[in-house]
Amino acid sequence: MKKNILQDDLDYILQQTSSIWDELRDKRIFITGATGFIGCWLLETFAWASDKLNLNLSVTALTRNIDNFAIKAPHLVHHPVFKFHVGDVKNFSFPEEKFSHIIHGATDASKHLNDTNPMLMLDTILEGTRQTLKLAQHSHAKKFLLLSSGAVYGKQPADLSHLCENYRCAPEILQPSSAYAVGKFAAEHMSLLHAKQHGTEIKIARCFAFIGPYLPIDIHFAIGNFIRDGLRGDPIDINSDGSSFRSYQYAADLVIWLLHILCLGQSCVPYNVGSDEDISILQLAKAVAKNFATPPEINVKHPTQPNTKPERYVPSVQRAQQDLNLKNNITLETAIQKTIQWHQSI
Repeated sequence: MKKNILQDDLDYILQQTSSIWDELRDKRIFITGATGFIGCWLLETFAWASDKLNLNLSVTALTRNIDNFAIKAPHLVHHPVFKFHVGDVKNFSFPEEKFSHIIHGATDASKHLNDTNPMLMLDTILEGTRQTLKLAQHSHAKKFLLLSSGAVYGKQPADLSHLCENYRCAPEILQPSSAYAVGKFAAEHMSLLHAKQHGTEIKIARCFAFIGPYLPIDIHFAIGNFIRDGLRGDPIDINSDGSSFRSYQYAADLVIWLLHILCLGQSCVPYNVGSDEDISILQLAKAVAKNFATPPEINVKHPTQPNTKPERYVPSVQRAQQDLNLKNNITLETAIQKTIQWHQSI
């Protein structure tokens, strides 16, 4: 049932990536982070493209626990295009085959881990990136896509509407809570040094906020929590004053962007990946609530502070638009509806 819900999205992805697949025909791809939100969407896309286009593609996915993933997505585990390589991203052994394209997305995007064990968070990002770059060197891989984060910019000034890739700022290095952001910042630099030394084309995707099937609804993602509350019939709780601004890209558009960056993006040039259409957290809660037969009550836990500007985390996507002719076609309203439908099917 879940797979059927994704079919229209997967057909849409193939339509929007028709210029990409010839490069990937007969190739071997290695993915870390393949069992997370973005990874699952990439696997769904590779399986669909392989079936529809007869690509003779081989994809090896790194996972720490194949049994858990088999429960989550059995149709992917048993698809013939995939091999699953068991190991930890920090020190996994190299498979026997070589790879032409590598996508490195393995990071535990966990606020709890970042708060309780920031050293492990930092170590996972740095050692995971180092080990995956070593695989790229070992394989003489042509292209390496690093899934970085908008967190590398540090805190967005309240009077700056959108973050551009040339914005010169950085995470606060003397705050333990910056472990994730500092790790991604350093991972970009490590990848750049690798490109200069070994000639691998390094593609950098600075990912912001997303919505879609496979998005966890039980961790720190506000939009996921709002959907969870609505599905349960509970009130939607906003653990702030609701004034902060975010933006959300639908997963199908996200995959289209990542594939274009991997194959056509400039090497060692970062691309913001996300939506530039901002929405406040309170507006977001209302947008989610109206999609339920009985719209849940919305509880704002903290009053708005006077004389303060709302926080923002919103990218500029002009570089992706101008360099790669990319755009977001799926509206937030449609994205919310699709995500709710998917979770209702579970």
